[in-house]
Amino acid sequence: MKNLRKNYASINIFFYLRRKICEYMPAPMDFEKRFILKEKMDMVKKRTTPEFITELQPNEIFVFGSNLKGMHGGGAAYIAYRKFGAIMGQGVGLQGQSYAIPTMQGGVETIRPYVDEFIQFAKEHQDLTFLVTRIGCGIAGFTDEEISPLFEKAHDVENIVLPPGW
Repeated sequence: MKNLRKNYASINIFFYLRRKICEYMPAPMDFEKRFILKEKMDMVKKRTTPEFITELQPNEIFVFGSNLKGMHGGGAAYIAYRKFGAIMGQGVGLQGQSYAIPTMQGGVETIRPYVDEFIQFAKEHQDLTFLVTRIGCGIAGFTDEEISPLFEKAHDVENIVLPPGW
């Protein structure tokens, strides 16, 4: 009888402690919450483009906003021209260690085909890492909220590095 009381007391203590521990533990997350949390953690871990790029590794490409005529006279386009091999007169595509995306020809929707072309180019050149600047958000006058949705498909491309918040 003594052993039975001892076991019964042990079982009661076990359940009491278990109940107390569970009070302080967060409730288990449902699948959707876990998925969102994982997405946020992945975004935090993913590399972002620095605000100022002054040098590149041999496999890195500086992606900048341009105009169709390729007159790289200001902003990131001027830096691309002076430091990373952008060619005066070439407003689209790879040139040296830079890649031009035209942003000065009209509204946001006129930029989309060039962004889609860039994303496809990056997918085909996995040996290169593309550091995307805040294209269109300087001299062209667009906001991050207007331009960043154009890069939605770029989030799944490992060799494209986007600005923070994009």
